[in-house]
Amino acid sequence: MQKELNKIAKDTNIFLKRFIKKQKKSELIIPMKYGLFSGGKKIRSKILIDIGSIFNLDYKSLIILGAAVECIHAYSLIHDDLPCMDNDSIRRGKPSTHIKYGESTAVLAGNSLLTMAFEILSHQGLKISEKEKINLINEISASSGHCGIAGGQYLDLSYEHKKVSKKKIIEMEIKKTGKLFSFCCTAPLILKKKSKKEIKKFEDIGSDIGLLFQVADDLIDHKGSFLIAGKKTGKDKKKGKATLISLLGYKNTIKYANNLIAKINSKIKEYGSRSHNLSKTLDYILSRKK
Repeated sequence: MQKELNKIAKDTNIFLKRFIKKQKKSELIIPMKYGLFSGGKKIRSKILIDIGSIFNLDYKSLIILGAAVECIHAYSLIHDDLPCMDNDSIRRGKPSTHIKYGESTAVLAGNSLLTMAFEILSHQGLKISEKEKINLINEISASSGHCGIAGGQYLDLSYEHKKVSKKKIIEMEIKKTGKLFSFCCTAPLILKKKSKKEIKKFEDIGSDIGLLFQVADDLIDHKGSFLIAGKKTGKDKKKGKATLISLLGYKNTIKYANNLIAKINSKIKEYGSRSHNLSKTLDYILSRKK
């Protein structure tokens, strides 16, 4: 698994570095690259490639889609770390972007990465039809805005130190994390011109994968080590975050996560051996330590 993740990370970073190199220079490039090339695992890109392989899609095209996803993800992390958000000074073992370059620069670098995702998807290097590009941009926009990442972050902050129902916690975590995973799961089907019914099925699978990822993240925060995780742990409890752990307890949350994996696997079993890579990635998501 680690070998596959390393290859995807390497290929994605090569594309992104070449893409940035071709752009006009600006003072924001350095902080943008700092947030973008901070050593992330590229699990979202791995999911995208796992789904793409089920439908026999071209690896290079999937890497380009993944590059756009990683720009969105990097933007969200830069903004999440800001003092007005989660106020985290460490990210992946290094000073957060706003600590390194200042708050205003971090906001602008994050904004620039968000918009660069749309540049990548509309670029001529992605050899798909204009209609498909518009569909992809529409999907990734919806996953990033008030109905996705931004809306989920708003709910996350507004639920602090409040008693929140399981349903509301799940809805918040699907927005905050699941929507971008939904894009990773539906983008390959958009390229293959699959039916709305099948696209909706994989959108739901993406929501479940994102929920699994967020639960795993919460478990790491609950019992993880700073040295391994590369960020402060135990933050959720201190900040009174609404998580499934705070509601269900540690052991029941692990059971919930395992049930999620079983649910996703039951939905993809019809694809036979082509879905094995995705199943392995699901197990990795829950077992990871950082």
